[in-house]
Amino acid sequence: MKIGIIGTGNIGASLARKLLAAGHEVSVANSRGVDGVRQFADEIGAQAVDVRGAVKGADVIVLSIPLPAVQSLPADLFDAVATDAVVVDTGNYYPDLRDPHIPEIDEGSPESLWVARQIGRPVVKAFNNVLAHTLAELGQSEGAPGRLAVAVAGDDLRSKVIVMELVNQTGFDPVDAGTLAESWRQQPSTPAYCCDYDAQAMRKALAAAAPGVAATIRDQMPALFARLGPTPTHADIVAANRAVNVVVAGEQAS
Repeated sequence: MKIGIIGTGNIGASLARKLLAAGHEVSVANSRGVDGVRQFADEIGAQAVDVRGAVKGADVIVLSIPLPAVQSLPADLFDAVATDAVVVDTGNYYPDLRDPHIPEIDEGSPESLWVARQIGRPVVKAFNNVLAHTLAELGQSEGAPGRLAVAVAGDDLRSKVIVMELVNQTGFDPVDAGTLAESWRQQPSTPAYCCDYDAQAMRKALAAAAPGVAATIRDQMPALFARLGPTPTHADIVAANRAVNVVVAGEQAS
């Protein structure tokens, strides 16, 4: 498939590498234009483009950018995109840490529903509830014991099937997390968020999420992570994420 990735941070960059390795035609874009992304593209063998080039003719478009950057995309960016092109949102909302407050999300709108409204297109939420190290280093082949899982939420069955296969190709078990309206279950500080769970534990974590709880926990996380010191290990971060949601705190790492 032809896949355009907008955003070359940790998640976007890892996806570009893995999807290229899976045999897809990948183009990458970021906020610095073609010249700004060229070195990375050349390094991994992708095509360097601007954001319009990333969506042109793409079968799958991955938005791997902070939520405020979604608002800065050209208003007509998706006007000429095929109606059956799949848009994947990997983003997360971190008010007071990285992002300005977005009233609609603060009032309870699932983050990816807000993204879909901004771009005027349905989206599938995926790859947001794994840590960068997990995505880059902890993928395993299909069927491997203890393979970690990634939640996938969306409304269109065809789009979800496509994204779930991409999750599989990147080394993780895809778990159907329901509709986009239910994607709050995989947002920051929910039981399913960045805990390195296998598929069975991921399903349990998604089911354990309670409305209105995660935002309160999320706002306490900076203090919790400050206690971990300046260079916490990946295991430290996973343990901290698990500890704030006691429903699945007893699950073992896979």
